[in-house]
Amino acid sequence: MGFFENIGRVVIDTGRQTIEVLALFFQTLFWLAVGPFKKKFAKREGIFSQMVFAGLGSLVIALFVSFFTGIVIAMQSAYQLTRFGANIYVAPMVAVGIARELGPVLTALVVAGRVGAAIAAELGTMKVSEQIEALETMALNPIRYLVVPRFLALLIMLPCLTVFADIMGIFGGFLVGVFNLRLDPYRYITFSFQFLQWKDVWTGLVKSVAFAITISMVGCYMGLKTKGGAEGVGRATTLSVVTSFILIIMFDCFLTGIFYFMNK
Repeated sequence: MGFFENIGRVVIDTGRQTIEVLALFFQTLFWLAVGPFKKKFAKREGIFSQMVFAGLGSLVIALFVSFFTGIVIAMQSAYQLTRFGANIYVAPMVAVGIARELGPVLTALVVAGRVGAAIAAELGTMKVSEQIEALETMALNPIRYLVVPRFLALLIMLPCLTVFADIMGIFGGFLVGVFNLRLDPYRYITFSFQFLQWKDVWTGLVKSVAFAITISMVGCYMGLKTKGGAEGVGRATTLSVVTSFILIIMFDCFLTGIFYFMNK
């Protein structure tokens, strides 16, 4: 019976947490509609400071990861295509693969590991030190004051990061194609955009929006539910990153399936 009790407990806890995250999401949408801007907001909690932290602070590592991913895809695909004398098809494989899949997913994983963890740690620290209760005492809604700026910042900046990551990933493949495979630069670029369509780009952007919602909601939820002092903050941060990673892959699979059947 213990085995089935553990399974039931996990199912019940997962369902409860899912409902609570959805409730947090709808409250965030409410306060977003009402207006997150307020003069009494501290500077470090402002939307634009959060955008700088989430976007500009993550730009270098996102570009770094995407650039070398583009190089790896180009080299791996060239290894197989060389046998058939089809090296030129490395160009569209890199462009489409980065734009539709690897660009948004890898960027989201980078942001989840950096920004999502920071959100959970910061809000968790505020929770265990009773700063959130102090906000409520001052008639400041914690969701409006803490969650909405982080939610909106990620919602804006993650698609922007994805666009830059796509460009850098394609550029990495371009370097391999031109300097290693000896392909003509002009032909490489024209062949890439011959196969890369607008739907490939917006598919990746739609995914990045879903990933931004996931990262912000998971990070804020874990932070606001933190308890147990410093140990609890570390546990919430770790759980936030792991949960975000799993949900990003799950939503990526789900959205890819939707786009696949829509295009059939």
